[in-house]
Amino acid sequence: EARSRLQWADGKTVKNEVDLQVLHLLGPKTEADLEKKPKAAKARPVQAEKQKAPVVENGEVVTETKSLLEQLRGEALKFHKPGENYKTEGYVVTPNTMALLKQHVAVTGGQVRTRFPPEPNGILHIGHAKAINFNFGYAKANGGVCFLRYDDTNPEKEEEKYFTAIREMVEWLGYQPYAVTHASDYFDQLYTWALELIRRGQAYVCHQKVEEIKGHNPPPSPWRDRPVEESLLLFEDMRKGKFGEGEATLRMKLVMEDGKMDPVAYRVKFTPHHRTGDKWCIYPTYDYTHCLCDSIEHITHSLCTKEFQARRSSYFWLCNALDVYCPVQWEYGRLNLLYTVVSKRKIIRLVETGAVRDWDDPRLFTLTALRRRGFPPEAINNFCARVGVTVAQATMEPHLLEACAREVLNEQAPRAMAVLEPLKVTITNFPAPEGLDVLVPNFPADESQGFHNVPFRPTVYIEETDFREELDKGYKRLAPGQPVGLRHAGYVIAVQNVIKNASGRVIELEVTCTKSDAAEKPKAFIHWVSEPLACEVRLYERLFLHKNPEDPSEVPGGFLSDLNPDSLRVVDNALVDRSVLAARPFDKFQFERLGYFSVDPDSTEGKVSPWEGAAMLREPRGAA
Repeated sequence: EARSRLQWADGKTVKNEVDLQVLHLLGPKTEADLEKKPKAAKARPVQAEKQKAPVVENGEVVTETKSLLEQLRGEALKFHKPGENYKTEGYVVTPNTMALLKQHVAVTGGQVRTRFPPEPNGILHIGHAKAINFNFGYAKANGGVCFLRYDDTNPEKEEEKYFTAIREMVEWLGYQPYAVTHASDYFDQLYTWALELIRRGQAYVCHQKVEEIKGHNPPPSPWRDRPVEESLLLFEDMRKGKFGEGEATLRMKLVMEDGKMDPVAYRVKFTPHHRTGDKWCIYPTYDYTHCLCDSIEHITHSLCTKEFQARRSSYFWLCNALDVYCPVQWEYGRLNLLYTVVSKRKIIRLVETGAVRDWDDPRLFTLTALRRRGFPPEAINNFCARVGVTVAQATMEPHLLEACAREVLNEQAPRAMAVLEPLKVTITNFPAPEGLDVLVPNFPADESQGFHNVPFRPTVYIEETDFREELDKGYKRLAPGQPVGLRHAGYVIAVQNVIKNASGRVIELEVTCTKSDAAEKPKAFIHWVSEPLACEVRLYERLFLHKNPEDPSEVPGGFLSDLNPDSLRVVDNALVDRSVLAARPFDKFQFERLGYFSVDPDSTEGKVSPWEGAAMLREPRGAA
């Protein structure tokens, strides 16, 4: 269509722009999209099967999206089969490889093994959700197991609360680790292997400062060729604490893909470890620890994000230099979200400056924040499945995640009525002296899921915005001369008297009511509450004003200058019907004509806090 309208435009330019717009709308292609499909005799549009979000029961994902399973099966991803590591392009084969693979298969029984290895120095975010789904999902889809391994090699930044929160979020997403391990479990073995690496002439003790070896073209170490025995003695001195921090490191003799030469294997840190105490004053680095822990746990597929591709050569080199089983590292694209930051350092700055309350502030996209805001775990898993597993980095709009949440909440969140800006309405001809109880379906589209009682009394409260003194063209809600129906009540109300305070503000309406079957059908039905509960409601918008708050070209003043002043609006005296009285933290409701809300963990009796997606805030109030 674009080409037909732009006859004289360059075809390639048009195609590139269309491809870019489609990518923006639908995200990157999955492996299934790239498969060649047989041509049908007659092209007939087939309605796509609606994807179902994964269902979490008792900590297990019992139903997964069809697309997720298709993406994560070994054949679709072209991954190697367990024990056939050598068939992977770039895999380094040594004279001992086949014997080591045979031993590996004897240990695993040919089972797929993956691992999710977070650093316990911060809270997981939406990008980690993709890693969790990929690692646990790939193992599950192929009959394997997945380890949760904490990469606890930097005692300065690790805290117990992070260990607890990480496991809690993994299980919240519906996955159970095969085993929970720590890099520190293997410190003794890693140290033994470091000594062996020195003996083999593949590592040496170096005294260059951190500043000297930074960057891609640092000067070669003058200690690279020091005698093996000397490095062994010096490494022992490092272990005994005879060197200060930064005075000595153990470095491996290799050049990585990115040109980095002789990465550090061990450094001195006089910081007690949360698990090993003060047993060690030297700690291994990621480059040294990662592949060897994978080897110890007989991981078959080491799944990493794309930035670790530069470390693949050191991964293979180190395992082979020590003649131990060598897994295969596979890389995939990161998942990023617009209008947010996920850097631990930047989130800490947001907390310190008071821009957000903590790591679980609902305006953030950490997993604890998303849970607090009311996102169901199934929605996050479904979002990751739709993003797909690709090599290219995926940068998505928040509203795509919110759409996944609405799909799930539509089926899970019972309906209730709430009024955020109350206007008192007195029914002067109320039909029952003692009041009435209205039976309201929890899910109007499926009444088999039960009902709840809502009191209906002579005094009700409606939204201020559902009444106007002047009847404008196109306005369908309550006004003098224009009645409206009360949802679920079976009555139509008509304004008889408008009561104002001294400043001229409308504070009460006096109305009469007529049964719906005896009145002319009104143009609109509005929600209401009677004998309600008072509660605090928090309405959230995006935390940042620009799509890329970390981009200096978009936000020259830095991300802290891009904060949205309207990202949080607190409604102190909202009213909600009594059906939510027994709600517990994280229970979710759809407040009719308003949006989805979740009970906040910091709630006290009578205090409810919402989940309110930005997209829903923009919907017309009468569209529910």
